[in-house]
Amino acid sequence: MSKISKISYFLISIIFFITFDNYFSNIVLQNIQNFPENPVIDLFFVQNTGAAFSILQNSKIFLIGFSIFALFGITLYVFKNIKRLTTITLFWVALLIAGIFCNTYERITYGFVRDFFKLNFINFPVFNISDIFINISVFAIVIIIIKNEIISRRINRRNKN
Repeated sequence: MSKISKISYFLISIIFFITFDNYFSNIVLQNIQNFPENPVIDLFFVQNTGAAFSILQNSKIFLIGFSIFALFGITLYVFKNIKRLTTITLFWVALLIAGIFCNTYERITYGFVRDFFKLNFINFPVFNISDIFINISVFAIVIIIIKNEIISRRINRRNKN
């Protein structure tokens, strides 16, 4: 895939994930009272002024600044390394950027992040679609890094022999 194709794929993926997150978050929040009770998940609106697991409560400026710094750093890394990044890696990084962006957007727009998914089968903080994007993408990126490190070590061992 060419550099331009990768950049286009990356940017379109980000736009898609941001649109998906915002659209479905709004749909859920508009219909939160109509959601039937079930043993797995409830919809429960929370204004989260902190970060993951409600840490750093009421640290809006710090969290916005940190998020913007992270968005800038991740995007810079991607554009500097676009040729060697695979499309699957770009997919997961786009998902991560969209999650960070949407939470940052809500923090700037509303003064808090709109959390609404509550798991009933475990004591876990209320979360949103952006949080799902961030957690899944970080997990996938860590797996990719570990896999690449294992491959790199195997290649280095072969070259030494």
